[in-house]
Amino acid sequence: MAANPLANKNIIVVGLGLTGLSCVTFLVAKGANVSAVDTREDLGVSVSVPVFLGELDSARLCVADMLVVSPGLSLKTPAINAAIDAGVQVIGDIELFAMFNNTPVLAVTGSNGKSTVATLAYEMCLAAGKKALLGGNIGIPALELLEKDADIIVLELSSFQLETTYTLRPHVACMLNLSDDHLDRHGDMLSYQRAKLRIYRDARFSVCNRDDAATWPMTINPDVMFGLSSSERGLSWNKDSAHILLDGKYFLDSHACMLVGEHNMLNIQAATAMTMLAGIDHSAIKRAATTFAGLAHRCQTVAVSNHVRWINDSKATNVGATIAAIDGLAPTCTGKLILIAGGDGKGADFSPLEERFNTQVSELITLGKDGPKLAELKANSHQVATLDDAVQLAATLAKGDATVLLSPACASLDMFKNYQQRGDLFVKAVNTLVAKQGGQR
Repeated sequence: MAANPLANKNIIVVGLGLTGLSCVTFLVAKGANVSAVDTREDLGVSVSVPVFLGELDSARLCVADMLVVSPGLSLKTPAINAAIDAGVQVIGDIELFAMFNNTPVLAVTGSNGKSTVATLAYEMCLAAGKKALLGGNIGIPALELLEKDADIIVLELSSFQLETTYTLRPHVACMLNLSDDHLDRHGDMLSYQRAKLRIYRDARFSVCNRDDAATWPMTINPDVMFGLSSSERGLSWNKDSAHILLDGKYFLDSHACMLVGEHNMLNIQAATAMTMLAGIDHSAIKRAATTFAGLAHRCQTVAVSNHVRWINDSKATNVGATIAAIDGLAPTCTGKLILIAGGDGKGADFSPLEERFNTQVSELITLGKDGPKLAELKANSHQVATLDDAVQLAATLAKGDATVLLSPACASLDMFKNYQQRGDLFVKAVNTLVAKQGGQR
């Protein structure tokens, strides 16, 4: 590879969100001839290169040397697809990162849990005294990490980022799970799976979920597997003792961890496997695993009041995430499990939820665009108009040691700006309720 393969190339950045803007800055610094396009009519920000707004112009894209496409834009967009057919090189920000990166990378993807696993792996590296960085689909754009001194870089990667990545060569690659999501973008589960599996390309070590064959590398044997099933190799879970096992022997007591639920025991296992393969010692791994409290909007305990635990899992924007939350929390509930769900299902198949609704969920409260579809899966469910209504109704239904879980199984854009706003409003409604009750948080 040339020292700077981008110098003097005519490169168009397609899409000027946070990632696209980081690409513009990076490419200009590398001496490329940069312009940018965006489908919006008004960006609201100033950009230092020529920008063309509105409908994408196929003729303009087809004469570029390279397109750097933001992950939010599908490669099937007609103008982008025309450029591909014309032989234009089309990549994303992670491929740009790969061109210049020399630091070992821990890369993680999956339908659910990848932000938690990436952050926990990062914390495990820090606990070992490593200069660690975290970015990609979470936090700092990957290109900005190249400017920083590091021993190791942890990247969370989405399927959208992976489909334009070719030469990343992670030190450790991990795919956590696969469930219905982004089918409006990928078209079918096979295409979605193929995009995710690209994470294993040229990886030195691979980690996958023993209990989810869809995460297994297609052409190599995984180095470490994890799961809730019993195994004498890799990481596993002893439900009776609530211990995480390594090669069939005691490794970590879940009661010492701040994360709760069996789905989080999988997350701890995955982060442990990745960091062990990166040379992180067991004591640092255990130290981080027992002090990490988790991320906002991901099975986050908001309050415990009048023997009712309120949990914000607004990040559960697909069916698999809600199944993981229910399966993880239901075994620990001594009273009712009251679920608040609904929003825009993006065409997903809700039927896998029906068994959980009828065997593990005591009360189902639904709202949003696809609330009625979810309500059909459980008799005597409750439909409400707003999140405040859902919280108020849940409070009247909760008795004894109840758990109220917001885990929507849907995207939020039918009612909210994003899942963060949805979660924040849930937290606000719960805190207002607790204050009125005079309960303890």
